[in-house]
Amino acid sequence: MLEVPIIQGGMGVGISLGHLAGAVMKEGGIGVISAAHPGYREKDFWTNSCQANCRALEKEIQIARNLSQGHGLLGVNIMTASQDYASYVECASRAGVDIIFSGAGLPLSLPQYVQDENVKLAPIVSSHKALELIQRVWQKRYQRAIDLIVIEGSLAGGHLGFKKADLENQTCQSLEEILADVLDLIADWPNRPDVYVAGGCSSYADLKHFQSLGATGIQMGTRFITTEECDASPAFKEKIAQSSLADVALIQSPTGFPGRAIKNACFQNCEPKKISGCIHCLKMCNPEHTPYCITRALIAAVQGDVEHGLVFTGASIDACNKIESVKDIMDEMKGQKI
Repeated sequence: MLEVPIIQGGMGVGISLGHLAGAVMKEGGIGVISAAHPGYREKDFWTNSCQANCRALEKEIQIARNLSQGHGLLGVNIMTASQDYASYVECASRAGVDIIFSGAGLPLSLPQYVQDENVKLAPIVSSHKALELIQRVWQKRYQRAIDLIVIEGSLAGGHLGFKKADLENQTCQSLEEILADVLDLIADWPNRPDVYVAGGCSSYADLKHFQSLGATGIQMGTRFITTEECDASPAFKEKIAQSSLADVALIQSPTGFPGRAIKNACFQNCEPKKISGCIHCLKMCNPEHTPYCITRALIAAVQGDVEHGLVFTGASIDACNKIESVKDIMDEMKGQKI
């Protein structure tokens, strides 16, 4: 049961797995496991990444369920950009998650891989036009409604659904403007879905602000990185806690999407080159001509090499200046600790 209208954002590789998701669920929120290589620690990951990831995803789902003590809801975040998208969606659905979140592209085929009608489907969008297209395709092809919407604005961490030029020039629509457009779009839908907003949200004040504008709640990713329960290494958490917005930059990911990350040596000498040992995990990445392997860069960071790995973060990083518990954050979001 959902007690607090908070979604813990799905963060890969290995940042949000079963321990973080379970802790958020235990406090009455929506915990989310990232399907971006949860099996990076499996022995066969580099030779059979799809099976390793599905096996690990099932393990992490069970960890979250056990820790939640029957509270909250469990989601899995699955990127449409993944080569093994269908396999991961089917795996999460079979494992009995409550919600499948899907972004990093338009999840037009998501309902095709989910047979269980009890699993809610939640697209992550950055415009009302994207949402309108998804809704039209789902209705026409699958007769399936959207159950929950996450609007991700330009201040989010990781991959972003905006043009890099607009991000750099700060000409993107504001989160408030996108929310208003989405609410207008869904006003006449027969089964109006809940709407959560993400990107720069980190506080109880943010929650109340967006609720006053009509949102159901907010999604937070970066704020949960600096928690005791986060699945990342201590070095990763400390890097976030010790950094500020001045240390953050926009990068061009091998996926083709711009992203927000902490500036470090990962982005030096990023001339296009051939990547060896590619596991062909992303649809848009060309291993013959890419600046770096995003999988190896993310794994390096989550394991503690924060100076050479890829450290994704949102623009709300200044609110994450200490290591705290998930309970502390969720108590704040309940209005009990401000």
